[in-house]
Amino acid sequence: MINKEVDLSVAIGKMRLKNPVMPASGTFGYGSEYVDFLNLKDLGAIIVKGTSLHPRLGNFQNRFTEIAGCASFFTIGLQNVGVKRFIKEKLPYLRPFGTPVIVNIAGETMEEFIEITEFLNETEGVGGIELNLACPNVKKGGAQFCADPDMAFETVKAVRNVTNLTLMPKVSPIIDISVLAKACEEAGADAVCPNYSVMGMSIDINTGRSKLGKNLIGAVGGPWKKPIAVRLVWQAKKAVGIPVIGGGGITCAEDALEFLIAGATAIEVGTYNFINPGITIKVIEGLRKYLMDHGIDKISDIIGTFVPA
Repeated sequence: MINKEVDLSVAIGKMRLKNPVMPASGTFGYGSEYVDFLNLKDLGAIIVKGTSLHPRLGNFQNRFTEIAGCASFFTIGLQNVGVKRFIKEKLPYLRPFGTPVIVNIAGETMEEFIEITEFLNETEGVGGIELNLACPNVKKGGAQFCADPDMAFETVKAVRNVTNLTLMPKVSPIIDISVLAKACEEAGADAVCPNYSVMGMSIDINTGRSKLGKNLIGAVGGPWKKPIAVRLVWQAKKAVGIPVIGGGGITCAEDALEFLIAGATAIEVGTYNFINPGITIKVIEGLRKYLMDHGIDKISDIIGTFVPA
């Protein structure tokens, strides 16, 4: 059990997190998949996989492959049980842990985002909504909402109008991240989460075919993303007054600290959950040790302390 000798708590909108560490959506299932490796009570929040209005089968099989060194390809296609089954079958399992549950929602249209939100807004145990405006692996929805700051503004505003839950748009820097983050803030977002993503491919030299099968291409993830993602957090935080959520390539507490010092209020651990299922707890423990070793009482004292040369 994690002790409480220093204050790791942070605030995001109406949510108070016991620490700033969350699993990234799509890398942690619905939480139950990881209970053999960690106690869900110890996490700052649980972000469940992308949830759509109706169940989705996702993309063809062969959805994941590793690339030697520091990368991997994903092309899940937002497979999920749909919002109604999530509320009925998945959320009841998470409530007893007392850890804030953030639901990543994925809509193909603004109307779908609104409808999903309305279902969640009436449901006990939902702490926040991560508005998925960044997924590159679907033909409709996803990153198209980031292609224009006006579209991002209108989408966030539409969701804000139907909920008082903490609202965190996850956005892809198709355009200037500072402009995009500001549009989200002005639309009423409580936080913004920059999500750098590019598409790639990998070929089996023995067959001449894609290692992702019929999917051909996928989003590239892994530690290589971290320097880019840290830069996005720093740029976004300079533009907005709301919290910025950092993530991309985090493998350890030292990585998480870079994001916090750059200005992130909290961080999301993604791909490394597949490599070490207990990594989120190791990051939390590492943050605690860092504060204790440096005589710092609370994590908020290091957030945004980056000193430009």
